[in-house]
Amino acid sequence: MAIQNPPVSQTRSFTTVFMIEMWERFGFYGMQVLMVTFLMKKLGFVDTRANLVWGAAAALIYATPAIGGWVGDKLLGTRRTMLIGATVLAIGYGILWIPPEALGLTDGGSGLMALLNPANLTYFALGVIVVGNGFFKPNAGNLVRKIYEGDDTKIDSAFTIYYMAVNIGSMISMTATPLIRDVVARHYGDSMGWHTAFGVCAIGLILGLFNYMFMRRALVHIGSPADDLPMNMRRAMPVFGVAFLMIFIVAFILQSEAVAKVCVYAAGVVILGVFAHLIRSSKPSERAGLIAALVLTVQTIFFFIFYSQMATSLNLFAQHNVDLSFNVFGVHLFNWIPEQYQNLNAIWIVVLSPVLVFAYNALGRIGKDPSIALKFALGFAAVAVGFFMYGVGASAAVAGQVSSWTMVWGYGWYSLGELLVSGLGLAMIARYVPSRMGGFMMGAYYVAVGLSQYLGSIVANYAHIPDHITDPEQSLTIYVSLFNKLGFVGIACVVIALVMLPLMNKLSASHSDPANNHTPLPAVRSEEFNTPA
Repeated sequence: MAIQNPPVSQTRSFTTVFMIEMWERFGFYGMQVLMVTFLMKKLGFVDTRANLVWGAAAALIYATPAIGGWVGDKLLGTRRTMLIGATVLAIGYGILWIPPEALGLTDGGSGLMALLNPANLTYFALGVIVVGNGFFKPNAGNLVRKIYEGDDTKIDSAFTIYYMAVNIGSMISMTATPLIRDVVARHYGDSMGWHTAFGVCAIGLILGLFNYMFMRRALVHIGSPADDLPMNMRRAMPVFGVAFLMIFIVAFILQSEAVAKVCVYAAGVVILGVFAHLIRSSKPSERAGLIAALVLTVQTIFFFIFYSQMATSLNLFAQHNVDLSFNVFGVHLFNWIPEQYQNLNAIWIVVLSPVLVFAYNALGRIGKDPSIALKFALGFAAVAVGFFMYGVGASAAVAGQVSSWTMVWGYGWYSLGELLVSGLGLAMIARYVPSRMGGFMMGAYYVAVGLSQYLGSIVANYAHIPDHITDPEQSLTIYVSLFNKLGFVGIACVVIALVMLPLMNKLSASHSDPANNHTPLPAVRSEEFNTPA
């Protein structure tokens, strides 16, 4: 077992993980904010194909940590696996940094050159990023838990600060990379603009790795048992071989819509099968908790379908139908770049988080802290209001362009819903699932969230804008129709959640009965589902 961390070095150990997490999120969100637009404007994809490619990539980005956490715990070590993941991510962003023209890669070649085209190079880079994220994400969070292991008084505040690292990194990169793309494109051409912006993501990871190398001694006593042993190459080589193969498998999935759909639907069947098997084979005292976890997991899938609209339909809506000038009382302050509106989510998270913490603490002191099921219902209500905001904004649109303030308030409600719902996911698994099933169910939950990312891209395609539509008023009608429908689906989710609330409270009470003879996992705050916060 890894030596316990001396209290005096907790802050330095935590800072080491905090910094590499911040730079990793800087790279990821800097790439995410541009990817759908890049696929359309640089590679020539139609919006439906771009949405589905990103939806499939996001699904795999969420699903692979289920495997990466096991590799860190059992095979390579938590510290070592996190470092490998960060290195692989830097390579992935580095591939996106390289303009295909510099390698002589163009569309329309023959033979081998037909395979080595810009689109396939992008699929390969995304495959590298998916694998790197699978290694990095779960192990960075696990290191934070290990730093404060046994110190329950500090673990909650540590994860709150850790969540800030996510939002700090994302806010900086989602502001910077679109701006860098535009500035470089004006001086050196469109292609150089795109690839320089992706290069900034790679530089962020490299800075994070350099910082980690300088501070790594602060983590030498933190990790899993495998970290305390020399690298076992007999174990490591198969892992590296499978990871290398996975890059090509991911690239193949991304370029084939049919394969992606088969994988997604198969994942859905597996998740339901897992729950059905566990519920059927569980002890009577465990069954209520598992049923509650299943219900809340299904609700989480619906929430992340809504959530995935930020990088897809809402992103494209900003490009077609939003007045990019930002005015306050008639005074023009600045112009947005369309992709930068996604940054509003991180800004609102930072603003609203302390408000919710205060509210939860105040309600907790008087014994009125809402149940997880009620928070889900309130979260869906906030998301529904957010989508309806775009319809309200459209009613005041000028020449098919809605005010930037519509995006500000829509994202505000959207982000409130995220805080109410997404951070509860892993805590829900921890509360309702027996500890012996905890790791397995955490993995299933991540796969469920990944499933919802792809389903969300399918939903976004209902706002497909055909090439012959260039009038903003026509595209506004298409987007608002989708957003209003999503608002009504959100209301339906609220109604279903409220109708099921008595049942969920009953299941929760049954699960919490002292007569039940299992010990649930300790409550754990989800460190980040922005994503994938």
